[in-house]
Amino acid sequence: MRKITYRDALREALLEEMQRDKTVFLLGEDIGRYWQGAFKVTKGLAEKFGEERVLDTPISESAIIGTAVGAAITGMRPVAEIMFGDLVTLAMDQIANQAAKIHYMFGGQSRVPLVIRTPFGGGVNIAAHHSQSLEAWFMHVPGLLVAVPSMPSDAKGLLKAAIRNDNPVVFCEHKLLYPIEGLVPEGEYTLPFGAAEVKREGKDVTIVATMFMVHEALKAAEALEKDGLSVEVVDPRTLVPLDKKVIIDSVRKTGRLVVVSEDCKTAGVTAEIAALVAEEAIDYLDAPIKRLATPDAPIPFSPPLEKHLIPDEKSIIQIVKKIV
Repeated sequence: MRKITYRDALREALLEEMQRDKTVFLLGEDIGRYWQGAFKVTKGLAEKFGEERVLDTPISESAIIGTAVGAAITGMRPVAEIMFGDLVTLAMDQIANQAAKIHYMFGGQSRVPLVIRTPFGGGVNIAAHHSQSLEAWFMHVPGLLVAVPSMPSDAKGLLKAAIRNDNPVVFCEHKLLYPIEGLVPEGEYTLPFGAAEVKREGKDVTIVATMFMVHEALKAAEALEKDGLSVEVVDPRTLVPLDKKVIIDSVRKTGRLVVVSEDCKTAGVTAEIAALVAEEAIDYLDAPIKRLATPDAPIPFSPPLEKHLIPDEKSIIQIVKKIV
């Protein structure tokens, strides 16, 4: 394996799947020759595959997803890019009422092999319209799969699996992950949906974290080790389906749970995972479950205020020490 960035791992997945299957094509705003993607994930793909398979679209998220849904149900495998995750709001009817429901409402006679790639999260000071984490919305819609890869290897393996899946997938990418490097297998490599991974073994407390918060949790775990605390870090990798077994097995081992996610705390990712453990593994707990998420507030433009709101290594360390 070689070390490449999260961005390059995504690009490699797209390249390999477009070479493997001629029904795979990309569409989105500014993904083609001129801009090559807002975060440069699609760099070079228009030159290689042409403008018929890397489509620069008008500035209309509803048109992007509407076109992708139509293409998917007629035999193509579109990968639609929404430039910022916040802008999925402009295509929620196509996502939640069309893509998610067509297979069911047509009695299984139609399928929607669609991937919607979009970056979520803050940390880059671009204010309330471009910094939200809305992945929990899609957990709430039956018919959608939700991927939240944190590492370059996860990004490649899950994106290739998503493109081959016959169901619509919302593929969430955190903006701060794009430049992060990691070991990634070359060539054919996929990861199954619904398979969490223990990123770090521990025995005193379990931290379940998603996307960029996995990296903050790993840094916190390393710092806490110096204080004699052994922290296990679990990365769900997909939220739908959610790997309950790995999470519960970890809680059974450590007896304590902290759940960390960047989305808002109310009715968010941390709430669902905490409820799962409370319902199915409460007898294994030696302390109350703790949740760490962004407060229920818009993300401010001010860098100090944004930093204050979003969970980080320091706030994870503080909350772990409270329950150990």
